[in-house]
Amino acid sequence: MKVVLLEDLPGKGRAGDIKEVNKGYAKNFLLPRGLAMVATPTVTKQVEARLEREKLEESVDRDKLVELAQQIKGREINLKARMGAGERLFGSITAADVAEELSRAIGSVIDKKKIDMEKPLHQAGSYEIGVRLAGDLKPQITLVIEEEKEEEEETKTEAEKKAEKKKEKGKKKETEKKAEKETEKKAEKETEKKAEKEAGKKAEKKKEKEAGKKAEKKKEKEAGKKAEKKKEKEEEKD
Repeated sequence: MKVVLLEDLPGKGRAGDIKEVNKGYAKNFLLPRGLAMVATPTVTKQVEARLEREKLEESVDRDKLVELAQQIKGREINLKARMGAGERLFGSITAADVAEELSRAIGSVIDKKKIDMEKPLHQAGSYEIGVRLAGDLKPQITLVIEEEKEEEEETKTEAEKKAEKKKEKGKKKETEKKAEKETEKKAEKETEKKAEKEAGKKAEKKKEKEAGKKAEKKKEKEAGKKAEKKKEKEEEKD
């Protein structure tokens, strides 16, 4: 019996896979628990269309990541911090600090979780740091930590401060837009899954109804034959 898996099942397949399974296993386990649905021609077409769409989306995302990796590769990021004796920082430089500065430099939001730093840095100097975009995409950047002098902090003009605030607002809006798109995409997938599930239920009900009608017709036919035989016997007696 062919079914479409609605969830990942270890040893069986991933959600969206069309599998040939034992009829009893399907009817007694997969279908009642909502783990799969009967692979009718309509459902199969819907699943194939969805898989094709997801494959295309993954391809587009991959192209974007490759382009982003090219922008990041070899960049030098400069961060300044107040220092004490031996060029040791009073505070520390974290992955969040690096992600923020890198995002500002390339004009795209980089999550701090993508920055490959085992622990915060407490010493001035130059560091080679990887940015984990995907499994095989890990461009390297150079982080240079220098001393921040009080005079430099004071020389910042009001215009520079406003420009920084504007950039931060723009970055925040972009992050919110991406989050909204992700939410919409998830909602669409949930709607598709629900529609596929409903289609499976309708197909199953239709099948059961047709089977019931066939059984009734068969029963009526047998009853008719019995009535005819009874009538013939009575006529023979007369």
